[in-house]
Amino acid sequence: MSRLIDKSVILLLCLLALGLSENIAAPVASLLIAMAGSSLVQIFSGTKKAAAVILVCSAVCGVIPSCFCTVPLMLYDALYEKKWWAVLPASLVLITPTGLKPYQYMITAAGILIAVIIYRRISGFEQNLQKVTELRDKVKEQNVLLSERNKRLTEAQDNEIRMATLSERNRIAREIHDNVGHMLTRSLLQAGALMIVNKDENMKEPLSSLKNTLDSAMTSIRESVHGLHDESVDLKKILEESISSANEKFRTSLDYDISSDIPGKLKFCFAGIVKEGVSNALKHSNGDRLHVILREHPAFYQLLIEDNGSCGTIKESGIGLRNMEDRAAAVNGNISFNPSDKGFRIFMSVPKE
Repeated sequence: MSRLIDKSVILLLCLLALGLSENIAAPVASLLIAMAGSSLVQIFSGTKKAAAVILVCSAVCGVIPSCFCTVPLMLYDALYEKKWWAVLPASLVLITPTGLKPYQYMITAAGILIAVIIYRRISGFEQNLQKVTELRDKVKEQNVLLSERNKRLTEAQDNEIRMATLSERNRIAREIHDNVGHMLTRSLLQAGALMIVNKDENMKEPLSSLKNTLDSAMTSIRESVHGLHDESVDLKKILEESISSANEKFRTSLDYDISSDIPGKLKFCFAGIVKEGVSNALKHSNGDRLHVILREHPAFYQLLIEDNGSCGTIKESGIGLRNMEDRAAAVNGNISFNPSDKGFRIFMSVPKE
């Protein structure tokens, strides 16, 4: 739009110069040629056709001298297309008699100067606009990178806090087990010994009540310790470490999509089966890929361990496979082993309680 406005201003100067002509036909023809040529340059902008149109229009000045009054418009288009030399044919008018008046030359010269000034202004503006656009894109890119970096940093910090929390829970569980648990156990033994050696009938009921209280406290402490210990188990980390032990032989991958509130007994079950499955793959598989998937669904959990090594029919379950079956049965789960020429597949599903 700014280019059209600039052309309109330059065209007014051309009209002023053409208006000093003695006849009407030549100026009108010159004006139509200039407007048609400038429109074509606008259409073919950035191509060789645009330069060809400017050359033709400037060459017409030799046939229609009054076209020289439209050189400012031609020059503006030529400068915009980076083809300033395309208006050189029009300079032949200056060395041949044309019948143009001195005032027309003066106005045309002024128009040429204004065309150069307007082009430099619009060119500088476009360069600044391009710089601003590049700077904006660069800032946007930096903001995206910074956002991703902050996200990774936040995830790393959250992971550190989570690991520290799990470590502290594990430490508290050990402290309770080693100190409070042992003291309660000793108190239970002492209460039992007192009940045996006691001869006073009046003390039997208080001693029995004391032993029951200690039993309840011991049960409560044991449940709390188990709960803390189960929460301190990072199942994903255990699976990653188990799978990483096979990195030298396999291209391994883990697809882990499970919530953090999984029961502790399931954590130990899945961890044990994955360890056993990876160990069996290292011993017996001739493949080069090992994939483990653990996913949670609304009503059940699914575990899949598969490699791409060829395997025949299992004639008799080994100790490792029986251990996996026992682990699955302990959590009311179903496990199957599927050998084939395409690999060995262990599939397990466990219903939620």
